[in-house]
Amino acid sequence: MEYVQLSVDDGIATVAINRPKVNAMNEQVVSELRDVFLELARDTGIKAVILTGKGSFFSFGFDIPGFMDYPKDAFHRFIMSFSDLVQRIFVFPKPVIAALNGHTVAGGCVLAIACDRRVMVTGKAKIALNELTLGASVFTSIAEILKYTVGSRKAQLLLYTGKMNSAEEALTLGLVDKVVSEEDINDAAVSAARELAGWDVFAFGSVKRLLRKDALDRIENHEKDSVSDFVDIWYSENTWEKLKKIEIRG
Repeated sequence: MEYVQLSVDDGIATVAINRPKVNAMNEQVVSELRDVFLELARDTGIKAVILTGKGSFFSFGFDIPGFMDYPKDAFHRFIMSFSDLVQRIFVFPKPVIAALNGHTVAGGCVLAIACDRRVMVTGKAKIALNELTLGASVFTSIAEILKYTVGSRKAQLLLYTGKMNSAEEALTLGLVDKVVSEEDINDAAVSAARELAGWDVFAFGSVKRLLRKDALDRIENHEKDSVSDFVDIWYSENTWEKLKKIEIRG
C-alpha cells in the first residue's frame, strides 16, 4: 500500500493515513483503507483497530483540487466508494478508535465519527464538517452517523455552522470523547482500544449492529438518492466556483 500504513502490536492494529501533506483522500486512499479494513475484519488475531493520520493532519477530507478534472460519473463512483468505506467502518465488527492527531476536516471528520471512540490532540488542531461553507451538501450516511454520534440538535449545529472546532469544543459537543496532549495520544488510543477489546468479539459485534440498526436502515433506503443529490450540487455552478478556489496547504 502506498498511502495507508498498517502495524500490529499485541492484537491492536494501527491504520495510518500517510499522504503528505494533509492526508487528502483520493480514489487510491479510499481503496487502500477499504482493503485494509476488509483484511482486519477477517483476521481473528485482531481485537481492535486504531485509525489515525501521519503529520499535522488526521485528514483534510477529499482531495478537492485532484477531483476538479473528474467527469461527473467518475466522481459519483468515488463518492459511492467513500460511502461504502464509511459504512464498513461504522459496522466494523471490532472496536475502532480514531486517534485524531491533527486537523480533521469534512471527509476526515466523517471517517472519525464512523469510529466507536475519538481521541483528539489539544492545541491547534481543528475538527469540522464544513461542507456548507463550500457550497456542498452531505449524504444520508454522513447525516445519520453524525446524528448517531452527537444527537440531532448538535448535528444540525455542526452542519449549519461549519465551524472549525477546537478539541475542547468538540469534547463539549460530544464529537470527540477525550482530549489529550500530542505526547499522550497514542497511549490514550491504545488504552481505549484495549478497554473495548476486552469484550467477547461476537458479543461486541452483535451489540454494535443492534445500536446502529435504525441508522443503517435509513442509510440503506436513502443513500443512493442522496449521493446523486450530493454530486449534482457539487457540480452546480455556484459550488464549482467555490471549489476551484481551494488550495491544499500543509
